[in-house]
Amino acid sequence: MSNDTTMIRTYKYRLYPRKAEVRALEMMLAQGCEVYNAALAECKLRYEATGKGIKALAQWDYFRQWRKQPGILLNASSLQQILRRVDKAYAAFFRRMKAGETPGHPRFKPAQRFNSLDYTYSDGCKLNGAALYVQNVGDIKVKLHRPLPDSAVIKQAILKRSGRKWFVCLSLEADASVDVGSKDNAVGIDVGLHSLLAFSDGRTIENPRWLRQSLADLRVAQRRLSRRKRGSNRRRKAAQGVARLHERVTHQRRDFWHKVTRSIVDTYKVIAIEELSLAFMTRNEHLALSAHDAGLGLFRQLLEYKAESAGTQVIAVAPHFTSQVCSRCGAVAEKHLSVRTHDCPHCGLQLDRDVNAARNILHKSA
Repeated sequence: MSNDTTMIRTYKYRLYPRKAEVRALEMMLAQGCEVYNAALAECKLRYEATGKGIKALAQWDYFRQWRKQPGILLNASSLQQILRRVDKAYAAFFRRMKAGETPGHPRFKPAQRFNSLDYTYSDGCKLNGAALYVQNVGDIKVKLHRPLPDSAVIKQAILKRSGRKWFVCLSLEADASVDVGSKDNAVGIDVGLHSLLAFSDGRTIENPRWLRQSLADLRVAQRRLSRRKRGSNRRRKAAQGVARLHERVTHQRRDFWHKVTRSIVDTYKVIAIEELSLAFMTRNEHLALSAHDAGLGLFRQLLEYKAESAGTQVIAVAPHFTSQVCSRCGAVAEKHLSVRTHDCPHCGLQLDRDVNAARNILHKSA
């Protein structure tokens, strides 16, 4: 049995611009940063003078004239998206104030931290065969490593600079045909730092520890960076070297979780997981590095969106006592975190503590 639904998805593709195209793209980012900071300055002055906000889009008449200057490459729709970005920043500022918090004003952006431009698709940016056409830049080679769905309607395109690489993110609506009758089994999954995942059927997935494997290289790169003179080209190149190492770790982690979550949702019809707040791990000085390295929040995010399109149900249950209770007899068998085996003194069950927790998670979801 299938069910047709419309889903919002983002497809990310690598761009391969030539030198002249890179110069044009970087000039557009610099101009976008100038617009963002100018609009933000006007909003900040108005707020400080009146105590009330002003929509950055109200400045559109000014920036429409500003675009007529020679050398301006920004498309009108991308410029409007930058103004909307300022509006979102101020909306979040006022929302936090209303909630009783004491937020700081939205901050101005240095040019090296302004790395993306938004386009309404087909208005200055669209696919043209194996290339991406960008107004005032031309056709840029794009690697379409996976095809877009036949039913896809592309709504938005985002040009993004990441280190020395360029990407385009296409936001689209697509009809997803969900097969809800191909799987009939359920599984409980316990997440952790010793074993990343433990399944109620006894399987475990070990922690690859991507960041820890790269710490030696990172130490060398960061020492090199610290010795370079601020503002010099050598320091800029050293900073790029550090960024490339972090980028590699990020890509390894994301690739791993994409493959694992795809395998899970293709195998099981019902997936039970813990409703965890990861703050207790990320704020713990002993666990923070490993918690950030594991990327368990990314696992939950990817699992849920893939499950939606695969016809798999994800159920989050309370995590209380899942590690301490025996999954066979229900008796409490208290153990410290350092104890990795569940040994029930009542029924004699012995198994990995994380697998025992996964079985309790599955029982709670029933």
